[in-house]
Amino acid sequence: MKDSKVKIEKYHLHKAHPEKLQFAVYDLNDYRKRSGEKAAIAHSHSYYQIIWFFEEGGEHVVDFNTYAIKKNTILFISKDHIHAFDTNLAVQGYLIHFNESFFMHNDVDIFLKYNIFNTVENPCYVIDAATAQVANAYMDLIKKELSIKGAFGYEDIIRFSLKSLLIILERIHRKDGDTNLQFNSHYELQFAKYKELIEENYQQGLSVSEYATLLNISSKTLTTITKNVVGKSASELISERIILEAKRLLRFTSLQIGEVAFRIGFEDASYFVKYFKRFVGFSPKVYREQALNNS
Repeated sequence: MKDSKVKIEKYHLHKAHPEKLQFAVYDLNDYRKRSGEKAAIAHSHSYYQIIWFFEEGGEHVVDFNTYAIKKNTILFISKDHIHAFDTNLAVQGYLIHFNESFFMHNDVDIFLKYNIFNTVENPCYVIDAATAQVANAYMDLIKKELSIKGAFGYEDIIRFSLKSLLIILERIHRKDGDTNLQFNSHYELQFAKYKELIEENYQQGLSVSEYATLLNISSKTLTTITKNVVGKSASELISERIILEAKRLLRFTSLQIGEVAFRIGFEDASYFVKYFKRFVGFSPKVYREQALNNS
């Protein structure tokens, strides 16, 4: 991975052409050859990305972790996650891009989004041969529909095929973790909506009670939900998202500490330093030094 010291480059999907289908599939080998060194520099996207590596070899960086690529590795890269390919251009697989507007239409989509694309701890799955065969069938259907763009219902078939693919992959993930899918769980759906609100507002300094109001529930109920789903308080989840963004900016940019503080909603840089130290254990400056020395 090559680092960008000035800023984190951010790429967009059809930003200048919102009328276009907010979905795209690429041959991974063609994409890597076209992107060259650019994709090996830490960057982010304003859209969602699925990377399916067919064969073993190389590695991929997502935020602060490096994942060794095994046969049928699938990576889920959410909006704003920082990632980078290695320098190997001879990779085989699929690359899928889609925007939120293409995907999000109901509560099940919210659930899928926050169980697959918001997993900071493990955005990487390895699927078995049987699952790969099913996934390839969905990919063939998607590619067929893309080839007849404009046909009746083609966009819906692509959308439903994508969601079906994600459900199949999430089953594998849940099987590995021995956790049952609960599309209709009120707590899980409320939790997913809360995470979405945090993502949209973490730079605004909203309190737990303000988030609860947006969800039309009490602060106590919100904390009960978060404790039940992930064993953490509602306030812990807010702090985690703020600290995550701070770490990204400290690790992947050359912004001054005060500029980092301002980017994530702190008007007082000294308060940011204290806040960061309280959750991380040492100052932003020390964190940056250690992160760069270990990269």
